[in-house]
Amino acid sequence: MNIITTSLEDVLIIEPRVFEDNRGFFMETYNQNKYQKSGINRLFVQDNLSYSVRGTLRGLHFQIKHPQAKLVQAIKGEIFDVAVDIRKGSPTFGKWTGIVLSAQNKRQMFIPEGFAHGFCVISETAYFLYKCSDFYAPDDEGGIIWSDPDISIDWPVKDPIISEKDKHYPRLCELLPEFINS
Repeated sequence: MNIITTSLEDVLIIEPRVFEDNRGFFMETYNQNKYQKSGINRLFVQDNLSYSVRGTLRGLHFQIKHPQAKLVQAIKGEIFDVAVDIRKGSPTFGKWTGIVLSAQNKRQMFIPEGFAHGFCVISETAYFLYKCSDFYAPDDEGGIIWSDPDISIDWPVKDPIISEKDKHYPRLCELLPEFINS
């Protein structure tokens, strides 16, 4: 597998080794030993799968008391995946990075604790699979509005389909410092 660094420290792009022939392909989507040797030393405790239609935007989500590292990938379709640095004292606080993940390119993105995460669907439909290093805790979930002008994410969808919850998240500057992951 190939590891690609991004503009945000510790956010990584993973290109798994893919074996293709006339039958199709085979790839490891996760091998703890190989990922640990590549610097991704997490125990993942929960896997989630979401299905979304074109234009859906989910995020930007994070957990406060139980922050989650995530290993994410599109297993069908194509999505634009985003991580925003919300670590107190980080030189890249409030900065974002994004990448297209698709069933075709088979790339993954590793997002460590201390980042908000979101994605939008740019294909007709998409199945999005993600591993989490801590369990989902609905009472602990926080979020940042997807259109925060201070972050200024260049989303590739206009007029996205957004949940009521995600529509009402505050801007990053409105969050109290003690609620931002360290």
